[in-house]
Amino acid sequence: MTQTDATTAATSAQGPVLVTGGTGKTGRRVVARLRGLGVETRAASRSGDTPFDWSDPTTWQAALDGAVAVYITPLDTTPSPTPAFVEQAVASGVRRLVLLSARGTDVPGYFGPAYEDGGPHGEGERAVRASGVEWTILRPGWFSQNFSEGVFLDGVRDGELALPTGDGKAAFIDADDIADVAVAALTEDGHAGEEYGLSGPRALGIADVLDEIAKETGKRAAYVAVDPSAFRAGLVADQGFTDEEAGLWTDALEPITTSREAPVLDGVRRALGREPRDFADFVREAAVRGVWG
Repeated sequence: MTQTDATTAATSAQGPVLVTGGTGKTGRRVVARLRGLGVETRAASRSGDTPFDWSDPTTWQAALDGAVAVYITPLDTTPSPTPAFVEQAVASGVRRLVLLSARGTDVPGYFGPAYEDGGPHGEGERAVRASGVEWTILRPGWFSQNFSEGVFLDGVRDGELALPTGDGKAAFIDADDIADVAVAALTEDGHAGEEYGLSGPRALGIADVLDEIAKETGKRAAYVAVDPSAFRAGLVADQGFTDEEAGLWTDALEPITTSREAPVLDGVRRALGREPRDFADFVREAAVRGVWG
C-alpha cells in the first residue's frame, strides 16, 4: 500500500470529506476523484446530494456533521461567510480545511481598490489560518475552463471574444490540476500550512488562446480588444450588470491586462511532484467533447 492509499483509507475510515460547491468547476472534479479513491464524500451545494447554501447558514450543520475534512469553495461576496463557516466546521470536529482562494490575494491591490485587503478571499484565508486545525490554501489564477464552460465560452462559440485585456497574458491553470492538488491536500499528509500558487506552464494572451482552439477545432474566433470603460458600460447596458458588478468584473480582468497573471507558479509541482498540464492538452480534451461545436 502506498502512502496515498494508506492516508486515503485512514481519512475514509475516520469520516466523510465535505466538498462545498460540489457541482462547480473544481468541486465536481474533487468529488469525482475522492469517490474514485474510495473516500466517503459529500457533494454539497444547492443542487447537490447534500443540501448546502452559503446564504443560508441553517443548511451548514447537517452538511458538516461527522465530516473530518472540508474543501471550501467560497462565496465571492463581502462580507464573506467563510469565517463563520470555518468556526462552525471546527466546532463540529473538522480537522482539515482546504480553501480555494485566488492568485494575488496576498498582493495589495491585485484586483483593484475594492480588494485592497484581499477582499472575500483574504477574509477566508485569515479565517483558516486562525482556525487551529490543519489548513492548506490554494491560489489558482484564471482557469483554462473559462473558455470551455465559463464566462468566455459564448464569445468563442460566436466567433468574437471582446475583452479589455489588451496584449496582456496569463498562465491559465487547468481545473483538473486544481482538483488534483485539492485531493492531495485533503487526503495526504505533508500539505498542512502550505499556500500553493497554481498556474499553467506558460503564459498566453487571449489571441494566443483563440489560436490554440482554432488549431485543434478549425473554428477561429477573433479577439477584439476593447476599452475598459466601454466594456464596463456594455456589461450594464447589454447584460444587466449593476454598476458595482460591472466594475468588479472589469477589475477582475486587470491582472490579465497587466500580465500579472503571466508568471509561472510552482504550486502544482510542489504539491504533486509533476508539471501542470499545458493549455494545448486542455484544448484537445475539450475539443473531443465538442464543447465549441
